[in-house]
Amino acid sequence: MTETTVVDLETLVALCKRRGFIFPSSEIYGGIGGFWDYGPLGAELKRNIRDAWWRACVQRRNDIVGLDASIIMHRDVWVASGHVAEFTDPMVDCRRCKRRFRADDVAGPRCPECGGELTDARRFNLMFKTFVGPVEDDAALTYLRPETAQGIFVNFRAVQQAMRLRLPFGIAQMGKAFRNEITPGKYLFRSREFEQMEIEYFVKPGTDEEMHRRWVDERLSWYVSLGMRRESLRLYEYPPHELAHYSKATVDIQFRFPFGWAELEGIANRTAFDLQQHSEHSGNDLRYYDDETNEHYLPYVIEPSAGVDRSFLAFLIDAYREEPDKDETRVLLRLHPALAPVKVAVLPLSKKPALTALAHEVHALVRQSWPSMYDETQSIGRRYRRQDEIGTPFCVTIDFQSLEDRAVTIRDRDTMAQVRVPIAELCPALADRLRY
Repeated sequence: MTETTVVDLETLVALCKRRGFIFPSSEIYGGIGGFWDYGPLGAELKRNIRDAWWRACVQRRNDIVGLDASIIMHRDVWVASGHVAEFTDPMVDCRRCKRRFRADDVAGPRCPECGGELTDARRFNLMFKTFVGPVEDDAALTYLRPETAQGIFVNFRAVQQAMRLRLPFGIAQMGKAFRNEITPGKYLFRSREFEQMEIEYFVKPGTDEEMHRRWVDERLSWYVSLGMRRESLRLYEYPPHELAHYSKATVDIQFRFPFGWAELEGIANRTAFDLQQHSEHSGNDLRYYDDETNEHYLPYVIEPSAGVDRSFLAFLIDAYREEPDKDETRVLLRLHPALAPVKVAVLPLSKKPALTALAHEVHALVRQSWPSMYDETQSIGRRYRRQDEIGTPFCVTIDFQSLEDRAVTIRDRDTMAQVRVPIAELCPALADRLRY
């Protein structure tokens, strides 16, 4: 594969299942559409993406704080936000096979599966309903949140006052969201349960356009800083007729997926819409007091909104490589060390007891600092290939010479270059290579 070739989705899905990244949810019962389980390596990669985002957006900034709002909120939150009335997709049914589709995913009046006649489109609300308490009646009705943003807006004043924040400042949140998609698909791209990474960055009206441009540049740079190729990304600015009702301007960071260019992250200028809605519906004054100008006003909001699952998919696709290696093809994931689920693999050259004893000693040393893996099965070449395929940046090999000089070999995933270091210096050597 060339540096710009995109892996096909079928190949990636097979790799993810074989190597323990992603499993279909409830597979032994036939599965359930739009839901996925993250295996041991997937859970690590997903956590690393979240950690990298939090590190960049909260830990290393002095103007953003974190929040973890509840998944189930008061029903009126979703009335005020417009989700109860407006959070819908157009749906059509096939009169013959009874399958349902999003109307905007279907070209023409015929079913894409059986050719049957389709019904007229009707609106379908995407929120999952649930009930709070023992009685399932209208008074107990509420919803699983379809986004994390509203939890930030309803806590705006509490966070601002508790942390004594001055504009401009942001509130960041990561967490699960749920959308009852009519036709989930394209693997992790569109699912019914997913995880978001969102910031609501509050600014003084009049500074919003400049702040919006800054956030577009910053979020694009974040993906590149974690190893994603710049040519895999592009910006799409929404024309006025495509903007959401609350948006003054929106720019998508799009990624080149196997099925084409599609949204990876959206950065929207939401104006003061959300704070205005919640002020009016709740009866609470959510205006900000500017002590420099002695004014009360509702801040405008810049919202960078990314999905953990889509980022997971994009990083895997971008990292996938196939390279010629003698008479075979080497498959590897060139994941940034910050994202790689396993940082170091410890591999004894053989299963001889003396070698495995020393290898276990080395592994005990390494795993105190990094997620690591021990592997002694099959030839050393096959073990290298297994680690390449899951994106492990470095392998540490213990050979028979190690028994004499207490030194080991560090192998680099991307270059396959090898360097020998004393065991006493192994952790500092790995730390130099895994700094991020």
